[in-house]
Amino acid sequence: MNIEDYRNYCLNKKEVTEHFPFDDDVLVFKVCNKMFALASLSKWESGEGFVNLKCDPDYAEELRAEYNGINPGYHMHKKLWNSVKIHHTDVSTKLILNLIDHSYDEVVKGLPKKVRETLK
Repeated sequence: MNIEDYRNYCLNKKEVTEHFPFDDDVLVFKVCNKMFALASLSKWESGEGFVNLKCDPDYAEELRAEYNGINPGYHMHKKLWNSVKIHHTDVSTKLILNLIDHSYDEVVKGLPKKVRETLK
């Protein structure tokens, strides 16, 4: 997966916007102004890229136990976020896409009902 594939996949979801709220390097994707995915562009370009994705706490533990390329979220709440290594041998593109979907869904679940209904 390259950075443009990642970017396009995230932007194709309903009500998603992209931002650089921290600096010129960390690309953040939000749904209804709530973060669901973020990644360092410089790390991605250097081959050490990872994406921070929100995750159900129990599922996060399962993923970390099963995949060496999935760790507690770097600079994030360790219980609720995972860092998913993009170029790791045991993390497939399909898994990354599924985890992006899961992260988006986790954030949407926390939105007010009226807002959630607009996303269907």
